[in-house]
Amino acid sequence: MSFRVAILTSSDKGYAGQREDVSGAVIREIAENAGYEITAYKVLPDERDQLAEQLRLWCDEDQADLILTTGGTGFSLRDCMPEATMDVVERAVPGIPEAMRWASLQITKRAMLSRAAAGIRKQTLIINLPGSPKAVRENLEFIMDSLHHGLEILKGQTGECART
Repeated sequence: MSFRVAILTSSDKGYAGQREDVSGAVIREIAENAGYEITAYKVLPDERDQLAEQLRLWCDEDQADLILTTGGTGFSLRDCMPEATMDVVERAVPGIPEAMRWASLQITKRAMLSRAAAGIRKQTLIINLPGSPKAVRENLEFIMDSLHHGLEILKGQTGECART
């Protein structure tokens, strides 16, 4: 089964048309190459309420099995994607951002500055990715193989996690 992916970019400049969303394009490329269907894409300003509302909408209207966000995970006063994500999730999934930070730390010590979060709302998994296209690629490629199995479990397609 092909899973449905929605992409949400948090960027004041992207929303204002002052910057091209290269990171969103990288997410699209990787997800499509992995056989996922892109069902939604949006660029919003770094506004916690707007970001949370969009996440809620996509989850509650079953528009995506996986939402991948980019941007808003740093230390800037405007960065609020992890907070918007945690406002809407029902169950946290801390292992995914922990794994991404671990992998990124092998490349740069600055990975420890990521505040990315992940969680589940209804039957949709939400994962925050960094804003940098290079970091998006490194992080998403690292977790992509495991995501398919996690989504199968979330969607009730398999229940077996043990390897034989």
